[in-house]
Amino acid sequence: MLNLLKNLFESQENEFNNEFNTLEVLCGLMIEAANTDGEIDNKELERINSILISSFNQNPEDVKSSLAIALENKNNSKSLHYYTSKLNKEFTDEKKILLIETLWEIVLSDGNIHDYESNLIRRLSGLLYISDINSGNAKKRALNKRSGK
Repeated sequence: MLNLLKNLFESQENEFNNEFNTLEVLCGLMIEAANTDGEIDNKELERINSILISSFNQNPEDVKSSLAIALENKNNSKSLHYYTSKLNKEFTDEKKILLIETLWEIVLSDGNIHDYESNLIRRLSGLLYISDINSGNAKKRALNKRSGK
């Protein structure tokens, strides 16, 4: 699965215009998902860092910098519509489903799913035009990864 994510996002930077920075959008969404329960713990940050580097093939220094900026701006974040409108223009349905799965992994990294987190991913799925079935399947895959299946 990680290799699939890598392949899907390897050339993504070349496809985006200068106004759209994939890493910034992904960091913003991932920090938003992690912060939905009111706090971001180290497990969530480590998972975000790991996903961005290994799955999304991002430079570790760029990830560190972008995460710091996203954390600094977490209370002033842009609307979900801002993020999803950019992603809808650039990502295929398959990439958007993989992003939802990744967000579930981040939410699950602290061992709990809070109602606010579940609601956020449901809203994101809707804004990304991902069906409830595909979102549910993404959640199941993330749960299976967590339990080691």
